Amino acid sequence: MNASEIHQALLIAFDDATITGANLEAIDPWIEVAAVSIVEVATRLRDDERFAFDHLNNLCGVDYLQPDPKKAKAFEHEPHLEVVYHLSSFSLKHRITLKVRLPRWQGGVEGALPECPSVSDVWAIADWHEREAYDMFGIAFSGHPNLRRILCPEDWEGFPLRKDYEFPLEYHGIRVS
Repeated sequence: MNASEIHQALLIAFDDATITGANLEAIDPWIEVAAVSIVEVATRLRDDERFAFDHLNNLCGVDYLQPDPKKAKAFEHEPHLEVVYHLSSFSLKHRITLKVRLPRWQGGVEGALPECPSVSDVWAIADWHEREAYDMFGIAFSGHPNLRRILCPEDWEGFPLRKDYEFPLEYHGIRVS
């Protein structure tokens, strides 16, 4: 199946509130899924014989923060975060990218981490990928069996891959920058 066929099949199986967008002309075509529905869609993509997406290649976070004011006119997005899922099927030899769009802060409250349901019960490898997205971008994965930092120390403050992150001058008395 190609990306258009996968998209059409998902539109038949789910409503517009679940499959919220797509870019099928991109070099890596992607389908946008509502955060609340990601586990249901992921399970369908894994279990349905037409898709058989048995492998989560990668899961990562992306920060779409508006750049400096001089470049703002060329920036086509409201500031937000995304969780990006790269899936492949070994048996059917096809692939697709899913995206889940999240607010930068839950409810617009700075410091309140946005939430996305964990797909670690769908693909076990998501456990580690979700921990990395949590650690680097501050995306909380509800239902994750062990959501804690994986790269930074447990007492590290902030999320280093967010574009507005300010690197500390020192950590436990050691100069870091």
